[in-house]
Amino acid sequence: MMVYDDNNVFARILRGEIPCRKVYEDEHTLAFHDINPQAPIHILVIPKGAYVSMIDFTERASDVEIAALFRSVTKVAEIAGVSAEGWRLLSNIGINGGQEVPHLHIHIFGGRKLGPMIAKSA
Repeated sequence: MMVYDDNNVFARILRGEIPCRKVYEDEHTLAFHDINPQAPIHILVIPKGAYVSMIDFTERASDVEIAALFRSVTKVAEIAGVSAEGWRLLSNIGINGGQEVPHLHIHIFGGRKLGPMIAKSA
């Protein structure tokens, strides 16, 4: 399992050291546009607490934080205007799952037909 790095890009965004294009914020979460979008709508939703992954989050976060994260995800999809047409949520976990930043983040993709969930291997 990855170790939480207090200087990861999302921790720095939360501290205001790096700017972001904010979509939504509440007491427990922050949502902002991805700087390298993979779809017309590509927004990240992160908890404000120092959690490495979904595993870490569900083991250590309070019930209030867990509920807030998932409510924020659906609220952000509504704000982005993708709720009616469909959208995808994704959270990478660990090296094999493609996680690059050791701070839990949920991707919201939308704005077009997204195709298969993962590439088929040969």
